[in-house]
Amino acid sequence: MTAILRQVETLWTSGMLGQLIRFGIAGVISTLIYSAVYLPLAYYVLPGKWAVAAVPPAFLVAATAGFFMHSFWSFKGHGTRDSSGRQHAKFFLVQGSGLLLNAFFTWIITGPYHGPQWLPLIPIVLVTPLATFALNRKWVFG
Repeated sequence: MTAILRQVETLWTSGMLGQLIRFGIAGVISTLIYSAVYLPLAYYVLPGKWAVAAVPPAFLVAATAGFFMHSFWSFKGHGTRDSSGRQHAKFFLVQGSGLLLNAFFTWIITGPYHGPQWLPLIPIVLVTPLATFALNRKWVFG
């Protein structure tokens, strides 16, 4: 128990725990935005195995909102900010990897596995944010 408390204290003093909490809150908001775009498209415009086509527009809207939340709040005070556009490009490359993960989850679940359109949201919420947090913290905002 003492080791866990020591680890939490280390995360707190390094600022990473606060970043992770802020990232999680911003992630919930981004997920709600993503779902608000994805679900109507997947159910009413592109039903069934075509649900994967709803991923890019949903991801674009959520990633744009996420950039502003993460750069001005989640990672505020961490690392440096680059006004040359490189940081924006890095962010969108990281988000592109998230887009590919989300598209893969959606395609495999709604395509070959014939799952319902809402089911890909589970790995999208549990896996993609962890991958993008690590890449954003280390590479984009580090």
